[in-house]
Amino acid sequence: MVKKIFTLFILIILVQSCGPSEPYVNSKTADAKFLHKAMHAYTDRIVHDIFSPPVASRNYVYPSIAAYEIMRHSDANFKSFAGQLNDLGAFPKPDETIEYDFHLAAVMAFIQTAKNFIFTENVLTKKGDEILQEMIDTGIPKKVVQNSKDYAAQVAKHILAYADKDNYKQSRTFPRFSVKNIDGRWQPTPPGYMDGIEPHWSKIRPFVLDSANQFTPPPPTPYSIDKNSTFYKELMEVYEVVKNASEEEKSVAKFWDCNPYVSHLKGHAMYATKKITPGGHWIGITEIACKKAEASFLKTCEAYAMVSIALADAFISCWDEKYRSNLIRPETVINEHLDEEWAPILQTPPFPEHTSGHSVISAASALTLTNLFGDNFAYRDTVELKYGLPAREFTSFNQAAEEAAVSRLYGGIHYKPAIVYGLTQGRQVGKLISERVKTQ
Repeated sequence: MVKKIFTLFILIILVQSCGPSEPYVNSKTADAKFLHKAMHAYTDRIVHDIFSPPVASRNYVYPSIAAYEIMRHSDANFKSFAGQLNDLGAFPKPDETIEYDFHLAAVMAFIQTAKNFIFTENVLTKKGDEILQEMIDTGIPKKVVQNSKDYAAQVAKHILAYADKDNYKQSRTFPRFSVKNIDGRWQPTPPGYMDGIEPHWSKIRPFVLDSANQFTPPPPTPYSIDKNSTFYKELMEVYEVVKNASEEEKSVAKFWDCNPYVSHLKGHAMYATKKITPGGHWIGITEIACKKAEASFLKTCEAYAMVSIALADAFISCWDEKYRSNLIRPETVINEHLDEEWAPILQTPPFPEHTSGHSVISAASALTLTNLFGDNFAYRDTVELKYGLPAREFTSFNQAAEEAAVSRLYGGIHYKPAIVYGLTQGRQVGKLISERVKTQ
């Protein structure tokens, strides 16, 4: 009888040991500061390596999705993006019989994915290793570290395979934008006279949009230098705004400049000032919001992922219109027909005018952040401090988006319709994402 009881006891132990283990818990790695540090390191590389605004939005989105897809397993209430984003299949699932530190795995997956989207991979690897070691030094058992590393590798592999099919690599072989001397058509602008960047960005697979032209805005005002025409009045508005700009308007323009490559001509030499991209600025605002709201690690992952998805689709939508309308920039028309000495406050970016990229992506990001953190979320925007610009105060994300939009008029690089229509276009993109993508 005793032998039978002992045998039964052993069987019970064996059965229990094969079942799901209790999740590994380490409160010290649950601090979202580790993910923020990883995002900071990544943004520094994006700035250093000089990516155009639309390409930078692609750089942000895949690593952010990877981090979220791991962290969501820490809370059964959170849903996968698989089946919600275009063509995204199910991610590998964690093994319920072994222990992971999902916080560590999320940062690992973020860094491992991010390295594939930059040029200075070795620098990010080194910084990433420092962040990961800081997490490991909190006392994570070696086996849990290895389990987390293995799972992060599986998720990174899955998201990179997804990224590989978004048509980006194929677009690198597409023809350059053809500049034609046609009235009203975009022309390269000083001082660099760069080619139009990413003329085929509308062919990149969107994440939520049905197509790049799903939210086609109204076309720009027909080009005309007739002094009685609507276009001429819009042109004169830009001209006068810049000539009479107040110090506050100049400050607003410069704060939202976010031009990743400002060219400077000195004699026969040209050099560049590197800055954060418009999308990078909104990623920075996301960090500020997360910290003010004391967001959990998972909530922070969710915010970065949702904002980066909004940015990515907003750029695709905006660039679709830019290279459809191919509208000439104010600087070109003013210098040719009004005042050859006139110059905008901001350097004109190297792509067509309509619609305003800042307007579209800011509206989409603001709507997304409002859904995450609420309306009238006041905050202090310190993103530009490291680039020598003072912080600005905002009462809401929408107020910030509207200021970012009008900054392009103050800067002398956009006509009013591009701003007004761009805000509407961005809100349409953001609304669609909020309706279709549910994290809970």
